[in-house]
Amino acid sequence: MSYDIYFLNLRDGQSWDEALEAMEGSAEESEPIPAWLLEAWYRIIPQTRTLLGEVEITEYEQESRDLSHSGTGIDLSVFGDEVSITVPYWHTGDEAAAALGKVFALSAVVEKETGLTAYDPQMERPLADAPPEDVIGLMSRTTEDLRSRYGG
Repeated sequence: MSYDIYFLNLRDGQSWDEALEAMEGSAEESEPIPAWLLEAWYRIIPQTRTLLGEVEITEYEQESRDLSHSGTGIDLSVFGDEVSITVPYWHTGDEAAAALGKVFALSAVVEKETGLTAYDPQMERPLADAPPEDVIGLMSRTTEDLRSRYGG
């Protein structure tokens, strides 16, 4: 399980739910990464290394790219024209604040380079409109709940 951030292109008159449905519908098809998004990916990589330090990059032919940071579990993925950030429910308290601070910063980089909007489906709003303390609290509570149920 992970805390997810999706990057969406909200069209005129489209609700966030409609944008999410469109993203989920396109996920069923394997398409090459569009050239504009691949160019943005290569601009995002050095900024991510500055933010997170050492990251592992994986490229799967023309369809996907993945960037992961082992210390935080933060993962940035591009699959076709979909972009997302995930961070596993490992973190609580100050550790959650630090990891999610990096997620907020990385999301800002992705937004700047792609023109897409970071959407937080857990909070059901754009990430920029989600109070950081609420996001941190949700991450902490969910991590604690999972640990109480499954150990760890």
